[in-house]
Amino acid sequence: MAWQSKYKNVKPTTPTWFILAAIASAAMLAIAHGFETFGHLAPCELCLHQREGYWAELWVSVIGYGVARWRHTLAKPLLLLVALVFLGETVMAAYHAGVEWKWWPGPARCTGGRQSTADLSASMALLLSGAKTHIVRCDEAAWRMLGVSMAGWNALVALALTVASVVAAMRVRRRR
Repeated sequence: MAWQSKYKNVKPTTPTWFILAAIASAAMLAIAHGFETFGHLAPCELCLHQREGYWAELWVSVIGYGVARWRHTLAKPLLLLVALVFLGETVMAAYHAGVEWKWWPGPARCTGGRQSTADLSASMALLLSGAKTHIVRCDEAAWRMLGVSMAGWNALVALALTVASVVAAMRVRRRR
């Protein structure tokens, strides 16, 4: 096949990884919103915090793309920043998965644990107002595939993106 020999030595450029990381972040956000909208799975507090990581990553990648095109010497530190944001997402998702498996306690606000006085007074005011509310528990997985919850899959994807970002950073070469 002629096209294979023509493109076999083509490697993604540094700005390409910024674009791919931004697309991956946007895809993960779209998947999360799809589960919420079409699957009718309301997110818990920890799920919403995980989305914040992908929003941050999206912005870091977009800004990193522009800066790397403008100043190539900053590409490596920016890619390491991308990896750091993905690592934070990995830790948050792994923490959430551990809460679901009851390996460690989660936040009291969404696991039914001990609440502070301020939380209790806010809950009492809500009850007295007659408003209906439903708290989505962080320690109950709403969906599993192959025995792994959404938080578990998110941890695996974020870990893979972290490793890919570090590899992309290590491949940055100085321009002559």
